[in-house]
Amino acid sequence: MAVSDAAAATPARRIFAGMRTAVIVTTYNRPDALAAVLAAYEAQTDRDFELVVADDGSMSQTVAVIQAFQRRSQLPVRHVWQEDRGFRAAAIRNRAAATTTAEYIIFTDGDCIPSRQFVRAHKRLAEPGYFLGANRVLLSSRGTQRVLKGQLAIHEWGWAEWGAAWARRDVNRLLPLLTLPDGSFRKWESGRWQGIKTCNLSLWRSDLVRVNGLDESYEGWGLEDTDLVVRLLRSGVKHKTARYAAPVFHLWHPEQARSGLAENQVRLDHVLRSQDIQAAAGLSRYLRGGE
Repeated sequence: MAVSDAAAATPARRIFAGMRTAVIVTTYNRPDALAAVLAAYEAQTDRDFELVVADDGSMSQTVAVIQAFQRRSQLPVRHVWQEDRGFRAAAIRNRAAATTTAEYIIFTDGDCIPSRQFVRAHKRLAEPGYFLGANRVLLSSRGTQRVLKGQLAIHEWGWAEWGAAWARRDVNRLLPLLTLPDGSFRKWESGRWQGIKTCNLSLWRSDLVRVNGLDESYEGWGLEDTDLVVRLLRSGVKHKTARYAAPVFHLWHPEQARSGLAENQVRLDHVLRSQDIQAAAGLSRYLRGGE
């Protein structure tokens, strides 16, 4: 079932479907996964967007993948790089966001292959006063190896291929592949912040600027995306779910080192107790004229 064309036919939806959109893909030293992700963006049903690769200090192999894609793709592609000084996802996402003037931003990761309807669904569900959070299907280690070595275009798969993958235990679930139209149910948990991650999150650029982007005080793996969502909610931007419309297929990787998680949890606990809306160290440092 596709995202409802009836919902898209309203005047508001026609306007938002044509909005200037940027997809920001965060990556670090995983060129084979990034190549698969970029191929899926080339195959999107809605190709009216710019692609920004937010590179947290990768080496030359990643640069080569991006440059090869730039040469053959008709999508506008930008590569934003920062020095490798450990896991600094918040900083590279801010840097990437500062390079675009798109009205709407979709955040995702370089190990998350989007469905072909991914961009189209995010744009059609976009609504002023809301950010969108969606979910993912997790691939196993064996399934990921099969996809990358075989260069399998899983973004093109139908139910038969996904059913076979589930039977082999190459994926953890199939339910996110169901597609539902827009509707009031998408706002039932408008104050939810738990479980929403920047591997599949979209929002209006003006809302991102209002809260000063992601907080770069979070270094090392974890919770910088939760911090962003909490501050968005506090600023008056509500959660609207894009589940059952815009899944990504998350390639397996070893668990990230979590040495800084305790400190990040302290930061998040402070934010939850406070009334903070703006990031202490955020997007404004990269914007011209204090935009």
